[in-house]
Amino acid sequence: MPAGRITLRAGERDQAVDVVDTSDGPVVRIDDESFRATAEGHRIRVEGAPGGIAWAVSAGDIRWVYYDGCVYELEQQSDGRRRGTRHQGSLSAPMPATVRQIRVGVGDAVQRGDTLIVLEAMKMELPVRANADGLVAAVRCAEGELVQPGLPLIELTGTARA
Repeated sequence: MPAGRITLRAGERDQAVDVVDTSDGPVVRIDDESFRATAEGHRIRVEGAPGGIAWAVSAGDIRWVYYDGCVYELEQQSDGRRRGTRHQGSLSAPMPATVRQIRVGVGDAVQRGDTLIVLEAMKMELPVRANADGLVAAVRCAEGELVQPGLPLIELTGTARA
């Protein structure tokens, strides 16, 4: 994990992140907070967050951070150029993963935060959660299937009714 400053984009928001080498190992600084970082194979373990340990993996300019049951996709910005963010009308895998469990079916009402699918990648379980209330319009994967990032796994539509 090289020292230096990177800028990550989440949605429309940019965030400067400093990686600093210290005598105790690398430290990640975001705003006024510091977190200890340890490389473990292809993953980075980040300690010190209030909800527990975060794991980060990357491919190219994309960073996936697994923290407190959610996966966040961040894109590294470079050379002052701003890239558009990808809009996904469906829920997709954040990285190549295997579908371990599908917890919903077509027509099910879901609420924001409900776990819809459980994926496994790099020996981690990754729950895919609903990003809004709605109805399951389609399930486009099967248990045991290897899925790729960006491909729709679950499609939600409308608003769930009580």
